[in-house]
Amino acid sequence: MKLTGSEVLILPQEWKDAWGDVDWFGKILSLQGEEYRNMDGRRTMRFDLLGQSYFVKMYTGLGWGRICKSLLRFKTPPVLSAYNEWIAIKILTELGIDTMNIVAYGERGRNPVARQSFLVTDDLNPAQSLEDVCHDWKGNPPPVAFKRALLQRIAEVTRKMHSHGINHRDYYLCHFLLDTSSENYLYNPDTLRIFLIDLHRVQFRKQLPRRWQIKDLASIYFSALDIGLTQRDCLRFIRIYASEPLRLSLARDKRLWCQVEKRSAKLYTRYQRKYSDA
Repeated sequence: MKLTGSEVLILPQEWKDAWGDVDWFGKILSLQGEEYRNMDGRRTMRFDLLGQSYFVKMYTGLGWGRICKSLLRFKTPPVLSAYNEWIAIKILTELGIDTMNIVAYGERGRNPVARQSFLVTDDLNPAQSLEDVCHDWKGNPPPVAFKRALLQRIAEVTRKMHSHGINHRDYYLCHFLLDTSSENYLYNPDTLRIFLIDLHRVQFRKQLPRRWQIKDLASIYFSALDIGLTQRDCLRFIRIYASEPLRLSLARDKRLWCQVEKRSAKLYTRYQRKYSDA
């Protein structure tokens, strides 16, 4: 780690050796590759370096205008730096939740609206978004054992996060990646592995407020509404998430699950309206 005044810089030694005596921070910000996002002062990109593939999120400052606009609309401003995701990866990893692997991190500047930062993580390939994995399950159901194992993993990750006061805020199937390195992953549920990604908006508290618990649960349920889940699948998720007998969980938290269903239905209606008008 390099600390110079208001600068923090963590880089692999082989990168430093390859680049020599240059502005390493500026070198990261000038990287080019396959761009996935570039808005609100944040750029997400996949790039290759020294024979390896990586993802980088760069934050180059949002400006007071954009922040004030959000505040005047009573909205939370977009995330201003890579710091939150850096911390989130460390915490989730300590909890035993599979996520991204940190390769490099940097932050410089004292002004919060002009601060520059970046986070580099390993490319998790070969992996596939669960949104893509599950999209045709209605017409082409997966092996039952695989579906149940996947459901169990997601429920366990959700329970572990929420029981430690953590909520994701963008908790959809597309933010889980399935490890597809094994050719027979569909038929080896015991070795199934999923990675939780896009952690830049994650929040941490001693105890998770009910509204954020509902938001995460409703979001993951909404994103799975069209993949052909059965009532038994949903009840299995509830049992695993609650980590207690289903009858007891439904009796104790009936209001919670009703609120989750109501919110997910609203999300689904909003989504249908948005894309039917497009």
